[in-house]
Amino acid sequence: MKQVVEFFSPIYILMLAGFLGYEIIGKVPVILHTPLMSGTNFVHGIVLVGAMVALGQAVTPLEQAIGFLAVLLGAGNAVGGYFVTERMLEMFKSSKGQEK
Repeated sequence: MKQVVEFFSPIYILMLAGFLGYEIIGKVPVILHTPLMSGTNFVHGIVLVGAMVALGQAVTPLEQAIGFLAVLLGAGNAVGGYFVTERMLEMFKSSKGQEK
């Protein structure tokens, strides 16, 4: 019985985190979404580090595949967050030198 609980605990945590994240982000107004994303880019880095640790401890091919997918998605999320931040910061730059 203990092995079953140990196997399903990470799945329950993943399901809870997914549901909680969906509910929290779903309540954010559209106008605040980009500043909120740029302000939490460090979280994407922490997720990426956690995915790399999980991949390093993977034993079975299924665990390795899931870990690789987690690293890939975490890296894409972090890079995308920085691109969005750069784009948002470009919108706030003055255009004094660019006038004709």
